[in-house]
Amino acid sequence: MIVFDRVSKIYPDSSVALEGVTLSIEPSEFISIVGPSGAGKTTLLKLFLAEEEPTEGAVYYGSTNIHALGKGEINDFRRKVGMVFQDFRLLPNKTVYENIAFTMEAAGRSDDEIEADVPHVLELVDLSPKIWNFPKELSGGEKQRVAIARALVNEPDIIIADEPTGNLDPSNTYDVVQILKKINDLGTTVILTTHNKGIIDSLNRRVVALDRGKVVRDDKAGKYDK
Repeated sequence: MIVFDRVSKIYPDSSVALEGVTLSIEPSEFISIVGPSGAGKTTLLKLFLAEEEPTEGAVYYGSTNIHALGKGEINDFRRKVGMVFQDFRLLPNKTVYENIAFTMEAAGRSDDEIEADVPHVLELVDLSPKIWNFPKELSGGEKQRVAIARALVNEPDIIIADEPTGNLDPSNTYDVVQILKKINDLGTTVILTTHNKGIIDSLNRRVVALDRGKVVRDDKAGKYDK
């Protein structure tokens, strides 16, 4: 379980990014976090990843206070989290296979594991035929599916998808959302941030809305209400 316990974040310029946020996320849950720009969504994610320190309150993963971890322990914790970004962040001079293998190598996985797991995870995101293509040879939707495969290949407990469909057309958006749902059905916790009303309405899953650093709505099967 992930718990934000009365968390506030005030930046050095005195801007308040989060104010008294209390929020819990259950294992294997699919949760969407919505809100206008500046609502605090990015800060929330950075606090969970220990990229920022809370001004007040604490963030827990299970019984562990994330911000009480040492540097090495934080690195171990972050390996439990797979990240998917709006801008894909693929290595342009590496093939699809090499992009995913690179992530596995960084985690200390063996060559045998890489050879077995890369094709498997590409099958999961319906991209097996593109295994030896370079990013420039892929559509935007295909690039994002590679990014999801890369985030998933080390079997994280949690996938954070930060505006993953922001650069995609409706058809590719649908495909990416279906893959995230499939990943969640397999037991991985998914935390999605998005501005896309259509995605939220179609998911019919939990929605947490932030506004000016506060949780203003938390619905178990919510729609995107502005």
